[in-house]
Parts: sequence; structure tokens; C-alpha cells
Amino acid sequence: MRALVLALVFSVVAAAGSLYLSLALHLHACPLCFYQRTFAFALVAVLTVGLLTLGEYRPRLVVLSLPLAIGGAGVAGFHTYLVLTGKLECPAGVAKLGPAPAQSLAAFALIVLALLYGFIQDVRENGIVPLLLALGLGAAAVYGAVAPGVNPPPAKADRPLEPGERLQTCRVPYKAPEPADEGQGAESK
Repeated sequence: MRALVLALVFSVVAAAGSLYLSLALHLHACPLCFYQRTFAFALVAVLTVGLLTLGEYRPRLVVLSLPLAIGGAGVAGFHTYLVLTGKLECPAGVAKLGPAPAQSLAAFALIVLALLYGFIQDVRENGIVPLLLALGLGAAAVYGAVAPGVNPPPAKADRPLEPGERLQTCRVPYKAPEPADEGQGAESK
């Protein structure tokens, strides 16, 4: 039960952080941000309703929640990878403690850990098959969110950031156009 409450608290923090970035800081969510936000909101709903209504079936709530947590963690991990490799640049997160996708990844990692702890407490009763099913469904959710051709790519930057300017959304970094090769024109004549 404690693990479920802890997972709910982390989910509420993730959802609240997402709303803070949009409503208070006026940042715009990219497609990957929207997926993470959806997973966080779904976790809040499933965990809240489950904790309030499931009674003796509460241990099964871990298995119901785990695919959502894994989906959110996977998308946040992919998003963070894109930032770390320079394929995307994203705004700073809450209190400017790293980029927003990295903060999302940290929140989802805590949620997954809390749920796995809850599952370990109940593994004797439920066996390992529900965990494997939850992991598989979570992996399928990640693939469905990040597979090539699923999302429109974030906008490409048309100019570098001005000094003091902050990003409003995730974007593909600006690359200055390469100068035309003058020798190439002479060869084609």
C-alpha cells in the first residue's frame, strides 16, 4: 500500500510539474512532452481511483499502473537521449534544474521504482507473469510513442537563440547553412 501511495505522490508531482511548465512558464509541449504528460495524468487517475475503490484487489493496481509508468519512463528516456546527443534542444525544467525531459525521466524512474517495490511485496501471491505482461505492455507503449513516423518531428530552429533568450519548446538545434561550393559550378559547365 505504501508503494502505491508513493507512486501516486510522484505521479502528482510529475503532472503538476508539467502543468507548471505550461501554465506558469508558458512553455509549449512538443509531441514527446505530450506523451509524457499523458502517461503522468493517466497514472494519477488510475492510482487515485484504484486506491479509493479496489480494497482487497489493491495489489493488482501495481500491475495496472506499471505499463503507464514504463511508457512514461521510456518516452522520457528517449527524449533525454535526444537532448544529450544534441539532436534536440529543450527548455530548462522546473527551477532550471536540467532540461525538462531529464526531470520527467527522474520522476518516472521514481514511479517505476515505487511500483516495482510494491510488486516485489506481492510477487508470491501473483507470480512473475503479471510483471512480464506489464513490462511488455509498457515497452509496446514506448514503441508506439517513439517509432519513426509516429510523431511529427519537433520544429527545426530557423535561427540561433539570442543572448538571454530562452527556449519556448523543444526544437531541432539551429545549424547555419553551409556556403555554396563555388568550384562545383565551374565543373558543371
